[in-house]
Amino acid sequence: MKRKFKQVCQFKITLKHTKPAIWRRIQVPETYTFWDLHVALQDAMGWTDTHLHMFRMSDPSSGRKAVIGMEDEELDSDMGSTTLLETKQKISKWFSERNDKADYIYDFGDDWEHTIKLEKILPREKDIDYPICIAGARACPPEDCGGTGGYAHFLEIIMDPHHEEYEEMLEWAGGDFDPERFNPDEVFFDDPDDRLDMMDFL
Repeated sequence: MKRKFKQVCQFKITLKHTKPAIWRRIQVPETYTFWDLHVALQDAMGWTDTHLHMFRMSDPSSGRKAVIGMEDEELDSDMGSTTLLETKQKISKWFSERNDKADYIYDFGDDWEHTIKLEKILPREKDIDYPICIAGARACPPEDCGGTGGYAHFLEIIMDPHHEEYEEMLEWAGGDFDPERFNPDEVFFDDPDDRLDMMDFL
């Protein structure tokens, strides 16, 4: 059963260390938890949600940096702090005009770092099925390509048909890859509750 909401949060998500920048603009219900936001971000960017992730954000009550994610003892020890459970943390309690930015890290091997910026809070429009992606630019890098450095190397190869690794790399990427391609109308958002049920099953 979907939670009722009157407002939506508009976020711009930018993948750090990419030039020109890879980014998305999404609108999500104000009732979303950080888990829900994670699912929407994954779907909008084009990631496959097959690696660990976490959020880092200033706690509005203390000003200290907090880690928000799934419960994971290894993550807790690595970060030196307890991870707040993302399914219990509402974005409306954290994001505001004064506290409008968070970091999102996906895949602790490749370390894809994203900046999440709250741009505005808007009234819900009746005829829109939220969440939605309203804008963005450039394709999501392939999973497991080695972070931004590996992605730059990947692009260098696939842009040169004479490169000795061209055929092999293109096949690895699925046979076709256009780094400039992105269409917000092609973004499909999974139900966060369904994704969570699937994760629990696994």
